[in-house]
Amino acid sequence: MAEQTALADPHSEEGGKPDAAVVRDALGVGTAVGLSGFAFGVTSAGSGLSLPQTCALSLLVFTGASQFALVGALAAGGNPLTAAAGAFFLGVRNAFYGLRLSQLLALPRAVRPFAAHWVIDETTAVALAQPTRRGVRLGFTVTGLTLYLLWNLTTLVGAVGAEAIGDTDAWGLDAAGPAVFLALLAPMLKSATERAVAGIAVLLGLGLLPVLPAGVPVLVAALAAPAVLYVTGRRPARTGGDTPSGKPGGTAATPAPTRAEAPTGVPEGAPEDISHDTPHHTPHGTSHDDVPHDASGEDR
Repeated sequence: MAEQTALADPHSEEGGKPDAAVVRDALGVGTAVGLSGFAFGVTSAGSGLSLPQTCALSLLVFTGASQFALVGALAAGGNPLTAAAGAFFLGVRNAFYGLRLSQLLALPRAVRPFAAHWVIDETTAVALAQPTRRGVRLGFTVTGLTLYLLWNLTTLVGAVGAEAIGDTDAWGLDAAGPAVFLALLAPMLKSATERAVAGIAVLLGLGLLPVLPAGVPVLVAALAAPAVLYVTGRRPARTGGDTPSGKPGGTAATPAPTRAEAPTGVPEGAPEDISHDTPHHTPHGTSHDDVPHDASGEDR
């Protein structure tokens, strides 16, 4: 049986969305998220990074959540290596996106290193929503191009604006980064497992924040994912609920044969040792010795 994926037939264009619809969806996602680069530019400049450093992060890293995690840890006084490690582990998810998109896009080898730079949450979501390879490539390209251009442009505007307004804390702009991150994360928490991972990670991060160096609580909070997956994997699977035997997941008791299932030639309820050679029909529940005989020995 063929694997059921986002592409029923990668080479078939039947049933695909019109190109205009794919471009519209891709532009919508790219524009909405790309404007968030302004918040990153403000946050980065307020954390002490220079304008070239801020713009280099958006140009070369281009993973919004990882960028916010990096500048947030630096703003809190964390060690640069610790901050970079937290950003790195947060961006590892993009490598798993790439494993799936490499099959769907099927790009030439020379193009793959450049396309890999655009493998992020938004481009992956738009690409996986398309039923044909043409739609996947078009959605990925338009989303990536729109988001990359807008993100870097608004990063520059935000960084320049932050230098112009001075103290960003006085404007409350230090909360812009976490707010944008939560806005991007919340719609992705659809299952109970995902919500449990997020909740435990928040508790670990906030609980360890006063006792660990800046940036380290983020690394510890990442342990929430394997912990929840381990507990979920250890939970016994349900196999259909309670059975007639009264034991969950047990084997149902074999029902007694009904009248229609009784062996042919043997009356229901009769002892199993009744001889089939007996010439006389024995009434149900009566033994041969109980049948009255006359003097001639014949049955009455």
